[in-house]
This record gives sequence, structure tokens and C-alpha cells, in this order.
Amino acid sequence: MPATPFPCSFLTLQPRFNSYFNPIFRSLTFQLSSSPAPFNANFSTVRLHSAISQAAETDSPSGGRSGALTPGPAVAGHVQKIDVNPPKGTRDFPPEDMRLRNWLFDHFKEVSRLHGFEEVDFPVLESEALFTRKAGEEIKDQLYCFEDRGNRRVALRPELTPSLARLVIQKGKSVSLPLKWFTVGQCWRYERMTRGRRREHYQWNMDIIGVPGVMAEAELISSIVTLFKRIGITESDVGFKVSSRKVLQEVLKCYSVPENLFGKVCVIIDKIEKIPVDEIKRDLTAVGLTQEAVQELLQVLSVKSLAELEERLGSSGEAVADLKHLFSLAEKFGYSKWLQFDASVVRGLAYYTGIVFEGFDREGKLRAICGGGRYDHLFSTFGADDIAACGFGFGDAVIVELLKEKGLLPELGLQVDNIVCALDEDLQGCAAMVANILREKGQSVDLVLESKPLKWVFKRAARANAERLVLVGNSEWQRGMVGVKILSTGEQYEVKLDDLK
Repeated sequence: MPATPFPCSFLTLQPRFNSYFNPIFRSLTFQLSSSPAPFNANFSTVRLHSAISQAAETDSPSGGRSGALTPGPAVAGHVQKIDVNPPKGTRDFPPEDMRLRNWLFDHFKEVSRLHGFEEVDFPVLESEALFTRKAGEEIKDQLYCFEDRGNRRVALRPELTPSLARLVIQKGKSVSLPLKWFTVGQCWRYERMTRGRRREHYQWNMDIIGVPGVMAEAELISSIVTLFKRIGITESDVGFKVSSRKVLQEVLKCYSVPENLFGKVCVIIDKIEKIPVDEIKRDLTAVGLTQEAVQELLQVLSVKSLAELEERLGSSGEAVADLKHLFSLAEKFGYSKWLQFDASVVRGLAYYTGIVFEGFDREGKLRAICGGGRYDHLFSTFGADDIAACGFGFGDAVIVELLKEKGLLPELGLQVDNIVCALDEDLQGCAAMVANILREKGQSVDLVLESKPLKWVFKRAARANAERLVLVGNSEWQRGMVGVKILSTGEQYEVKLDDLK
């Protein structure tokens, strides 16, 4: 039967199909009406079936197939090249960067071990509700959040402390207090990028749960100082600004400022070095503080010595007592030269309740290196009984910038113990046997996997900083021997396979 021209429009077919396929029909109508050549019905039927099949076979949230259209195959010779850069604000870690990251993380973990902390970890993806706390908190506007296929609101964690609190609540009475836990994990925030600030970073957290006294904060600061000393940073490079949220509380209490405004005031004060003072005054007035309260608050926040703070607030308050105790403990720990009082330090997160601190570079070129404090009331925001707690977060990005600035970045080249190479293609299996013998003895081996000239092998050994080159040659192998060259000295010898160490 001869082919019959297809109608110029498919719209008459719509009542027999789900309206979902309208875009397909419109596309085909356009193709037919704009085609200068006669159209064949059989061909068009195939095109229609193909389009419908693509629509019907896309993965659906329920695990089956949905009706979402998928793009057709790229035309040969016109494949669009992908953007090879990672998403803005994120990083790749090629081998040289991964070596630096591992070096830093090893220091994080060793310092934690030296202070008797246990390692924990949590999911990168958490419930969004875990991070949405008091209104006005900047972090809420920086969440990478979405609704998953089960209609649950979830978020990539912007910080680690809420996850830790969730785990402590989950464990309940099965764990004995106090807890000393640490973790190194990736965090995500959609924020403006500056030097040392990205949209993803890794963070080292140490937390002490169940100790109400200032000794806990003193121990945490001690661990950070230990880290700095291990990587070559001194008190002339870095210091800690220390204050207490209770300073603000005492000032606000004098002016009958409601407690529910405290978190909002802290968020505003945290920006005191980032925006003009007039904006700070305007924002504080906007949340309900009187002009007199704003003036007094800013005067107290300008105080830079404990003696002056004591003159203003008296010696009977908790804020002054806690801070004097901390500075006394710093003398005993041996890091008092690293500390300085600064009443303007409040930290931006709403859950801090007492002593707060942040590490800074004394030249003022970088943002805060680390920060933390006491958060005794965080657990009740999740419906649990409150537990005394404090901790800090220490990001990987700013400290690397500081090490660059000070010329303290370590040289971390690739390093293996042995390069093993077969001198004949037929001996590659024998070379693999030699590699296995060495690996079983705990030595690292870069096995040459192809037949390569010796010049290439020596270059490879130099790039890998190999200690020795093990050559598997035909005559040596027949005698149960292999050739060994010590690359640092040039010494060469043969050794029995059984004696290879």
C-alpha cells in the first residue's frame, strides 16, 4: 500500500492522548509544516513512537519511569564540551592538594588523640530543621536545602555542632558523661566568597559535653594552641580574642531588653568589624533597643581589658568571674600570651551562651581562623534536656592561606619505597610476584604496568621519590635473583628473591 502524506496537524489526536504529550505533538507539527519535502506516514509514525518512548522511560521519583522528556542523542561531531571546572566555590583535590589535605587532617586527628578525644562522624545530608533556629540567623539564608523524593526537607550541613547534639540525644543514657568527641567533616554554605572562604570547606570540631566549668574551654583552647605549635605557628602570628555572651546579657538586662531579642542582638554585634557603626546602631534600634541601651552596649563592646570590664560591670557577675578564671587557667596551661580580651567577640551563631573565642592572624589579613564557645542550651532547642557543652570549629581553608602567608606549607611530594619493573614483556607476571612480596612486607610499590624503556622508568622513579628500583631481568630471574638499585647512592646489587626486604 503506498505511503499516505501525514496530516499537517496532530491536534485532532489530542483527545486520545494525555495532555502531557502536547509538547511532542507541537514539535512534530512544526517539523511537518516546515518541511519542504513530502512527509511519509510510516516515517512519522516511527518518529512519534520514538518521542513517546523517550517521554515514558525517564526515571521517576518513585523508582519507576516518569513522563519527563529526555534530550535526544547528540549529533555526531557536535558533542558539547563540558565545563571541566568544579561548581563555583568548590574544589577538586588532585594528588598534590590531597597530600596537603591529608597532612593537615592527620595533625587534627593526632592533636585530638593527644587530648583524649574520640572520633565521630555524621551524615553530610541532614534534616533542614536541625539548622533552622532563631529568626535572623545568617546561616538560615546560606543553606543548601531542598525537598527530597520522600517530601522531606533536607539540607547539606553548614556546620557540625547540631549533628553532634542530635547524636548525643540519640545515644541518651547509653553514653557516660563527660564526652570528649571530635570530627573532621565537610560543610556547605552558599555565601559570598572571599580569601579563605568558600561554599564548601572541611572543618575540625572538638566538643566537650557534660562539663559546666571553664576548665572545658581552657582545654579546647589548649588543643588549638597545640595544633598551631605543631605546624609552626607561634603566638606572634596568631592570637585568640576571648569574651562571654554573658557580658551582653548583663548590659541588656540593665535596660530591660527582653530575652527573646538576645539572639538577634548577637547576630548584629557579630558584624561589628564588617559594617559601619552607624549601620550597627540602626539595626540595634530596629530590633527594639533604646538609644541609651545602644550607646551603653557599644561602649561596653569597645572594652579591651578585663580590668576595665570589671569596673563597668562589677566583680559579682558571672561574665567577669568566668573570664578571670579562664585567663588564670591559661597561665597554668602555658598559653596566656596567645589570649586577649575583646568584648566585641560574640560569634554569630544563636546557640552560644557563655565564653566565646576566635583565633585571628595578628596581621589582620585573613578572616577568623577558628572559633567556638559554650552552648549550654542547644539541646533544649531539639526537645531534649539541656546539657552543659562547649566546642569549636576550625576550617581547612583559612589555615592553609595562613601557612602560605608565613611560608610554612610543607613540601609533600609523592613518595614510594620501590619501583618494580620487568626488563622483558614476558616477565611482567614475575614483576607482579616481586611487587606482591614487597607489599606483603609493608612496603609501597609502584609496579610498572607496561613495557617501558629504562629512561622512562628512571624518570618515573625520580618523580615518585622512590628509594630503590627493583629490576626483573631474564638472566637474574633464571637464577632466582632480581637487580636492585639504591637511587639515593647509585649502589647496585643482585639479591635472592627470598632475601628481598
